[in-house]
Amino acid sequence: MQHYYDRFGMPRVDGMIRQMKAVGRDVGIDFSYGGHVGNTFDSHRMIWFAQQQQEDGDGGELQDQIVEELFRAYFTQEKSLGEHGVLKECAANVGLDVSDILAGGSSVGTREVQEEMEAYARRWNCRGVPLFVIDDKYPLNGAQPSETFLEVFGDIEEEN
Repeated sequence: MQHYYDRFGMPRVDGMIRQMKAVGRDVGIDFSYGGHVGNTFDSHRMIWFAQQQQEDGDGGELQDQIVEELFRAYFTQEKSLGEHGVLKECAANVGLDVSDILAGGSSVGTREVQEEMEAYARRWNCRGVPLFVIDDKYPLNGAQPSETFLEVFGDIEEEN
């Protein structure tokens, strides 16, 4: 937690955690914020790799599954996404072999993920995570209350 306190200040972080826990409870997620914050780049490479595994090039389903596993590990089980053992466990849970990705010295997906992240950050003026982009034109930076999403959905409905 110290990483978050140093970055955003204790009052803001405590408020964000209360809000996220309340929202999570409403949808059956028991958020727990005691896990170690580490380098998550290899988890992004795994997500990219999941998309590459489907023959039609649309690895959305496998990507969703690996993201769910990664989120569960970090947000509810307090596991570090910087540890390769955790990443391998998440991948195994969805039937994804990431041994090539996580092998020492491997650069599989590195360039692709860096380029994608940089382009995405530039396009959407990303200032933090999470960043939600709705209907490919409405960016929402940071944790947002459900009312904010409903407002954007209402705007989209009016446009259509």
